[in-house]
Amino acid sequence: MKRVAVFALLAASLAAQPRALLSGREALQLCERVVQLMDSTTLAVPGLARAAAPAIENARQTLSGLRSFQNNSALTYDFLNQARGYLALADTVPKPYPFPEEARRQFAELRGAVERIDAHFRDLLEMKERSLRSPDRDNLKRYSEANEKLAPPSTDRPRVVFLGDSITDGWRLNEYFPGRDFVNRGISGQVTGEMLGRMMADVIERKPKAMLVLAGTNDLARGTPLRTIENNLAMVADLAEYHKIVPLFASVLPVSDYHRNMTAQRPPAQILELNNWLRQFCASRNFRYVDYFAVLVDKAGFIGTDLADDGLHPNAAGYRLMASVALEAIDAVLKPAPAAAVKGKRRK
Repeated sequence: MKRVAVFALLAASLAAQPRALLSGREALQLCERVVQLMDSTTLAVPGLARAAAPAIENARQTLSGLRSFQNNSALTYDFLNQARGYLALADTVPKPYPFPEEARRQFAELRGAVERIDAHFRDLLEMKERSLRSPDRDNLKRYSEANEKLAPPSTDRPRVVFLGDSITDGWRLNEYFPGRDFVNRGISGQVTGEMLGRMMADVIERKPKAMLVLAGTNDLARGTPLRTIENNLAMVADLAEYHKIVPLFASVLPVSDYHRNMTAQRPPAQILELNNWLRQFCASRNFRYVDYFAVLVDKAGFIGTDLADDGLHPNAAGYRLMASVALEAIDAVLKPAPAAAVKGKRRK
């Protein structure tokens, strides 16, 4: 009962706040409470548990995604609709008489929590709308302080910048590549155009020997034409070469529907098409193509169920496989030219 009281106080305190937007942790706690209330209220209404089982299971799966990606607007919208669907279904199922007071209180709390999530979702959309109008469209502020504090690269440890989206952002490079000067400049949710806008501040001015680009999955999710993605990546390569930075391009990772539907926004056929272009582009420009896709994909064409907990982002096992592929590619492009080849070049 103490835990229920704590959640009730949390919901009440959040509802009393003048701001609608919740922190990621607050929103997650409220969604967890909603799922608890959906479970508990079925006990008071005969037949509701069976009728509402799909809605509750869908809410649980969406909640699992929110644990990994707090305040994700798409997941919040899905969760909100699932909770509303449960309440609409509960209204149609006959209730016993007299109706238990505790069940009545739980339904009231559930409706209040759903209304709170609705207000939060509306402010979440407004925040994202403001970010689209932000003067810092490419989020250069994210690494501005870290860039100022970053020491110049040393001659004995070549620096490599990892440029990317959330898959790079969540990769703890120091744990997977100890002793290397590998700099993480991933930003969750970014598309190739935004990464292009960060090239000077987050890559070129950091004076790396090489950079590893992993990008494109968010472009596909937004419906960006492949030609636009290709043009952005080609300009990233042009800037790198002009500043004598060796570019490496990674394949877009496979996704899966094992945990939640990921292929609707990121069709596997489009991922393969973009990866084929990346492979050909790297071959034509003599760049290294870093094939993460090959080590992560299963027989069904999805990312292995044991390699990603949400069907999109690698877990520790997935990152371990990626680290091996990345390190082999990086070391191959950074190794010094053979002495014989250097002498031969000078004789010419």
